Amino acid sequence: MFGSTMLLIGLGAFFAAIFIGVLTLAFGSTGRTGVAQALTTIDQVYAPGAVSREENLHDRAISPASQMFASLARLLTPKGAAAWLQRWLDYAGNPVGWPPERVMEAQGLLFVVLGILGGVLGGLVGVKALIFGAILGALIGLWAPFAVVYDLGVRRQDRIRRQLPDALDLLTVSVEAGLGFDAALMQVAGVMPGALAREFARVLQEMQMGVRRADALRALGQRTRVVELRTVSIAVVQATDLGIPIAGVLREQAAQMRLRRRQRAEEQARKVPVKIVVPLILCILPSLFIVVIGPGVLNIMHSFFNR
Repeated sequence: MFGSTMLLIGLGAFFAAIFIGVLTLAFGSTGRTGVAQALTTIDQVYAPGAVSREENLHDRAISPASQMFASLARLLTPKGAAAWLQRWLDYAGNPVGWPPERVMEAQGLLFVVLGILGGVLGGLVGVKALIFGAILGALIGLWAPFAVVYDLGVRRQDRIRRQLPDALDLLTVSVEAGLGFDAALMQVAGVMPGALAREFARVLQEMQMGVRRADALRALGQRTRVVELRTVSIAVVQATDLGIPIAGVLREQAAQMRLRRRQRAEEQARKVPVKIVVPLILCILPSLFIVVIGPGVLNIMHSFFNR
């Protein structure tokens, strides 16, 4: 018993040393050092009109800790993860208060917390469970923020796909009523709530900032994973370049969207029998067997044991 306790203590000290070493490598170069730090100090202290202020808790503790966790996440995540994260944040609509830096901070924090928690829970079982729990908890904490961002992006793209046929119908009616394409797009963005309306509003904002309509529509197609929306944006760009009336193009695209929505609903309906097989076998049939056969089994057992 004493030997096992000493072994657990030794392993805990070993993992603590590795963790401190990783933190040292990751965070040792986060701040300014040497000449840069000296120049920054001179600018802050000796600059004309410089006013000394006492650092608050956020400046002294929270902000450096956030930078440390973000540096740890960058060190552990593979190359290309930042681009993947930014792309899926665009798909998710760039949630307020969650820039890529904040997601990296959450990665580092969860990596440390869940790694320690997994090690503690595994240590209650044994040495191998301690190592396995620490590794598993750290991996879950490292990739959990990415999974959350991915889920948000998928859900938002599904909402855009469902809203597209109705928005395209409204856009077609507005253009056929005499509005220009930009005014019709503004009408749809102002009337329809949801993710698609915000994407249309972003297109209008980009055009107001000087971006060409074709470039703004192409960017709209690149910001989404909805193939139908990309098709509509490309069709409108080509109609504008070739001088084709946009109303006819939008009417044809609206009809195609309605057809695809009906086909998608039929496809989902055909998948229901296959999806219901697993709960039917695992949940419903055992319950029916217990209710139907159970009393008969109890009666048979009772008759055999009473002899």
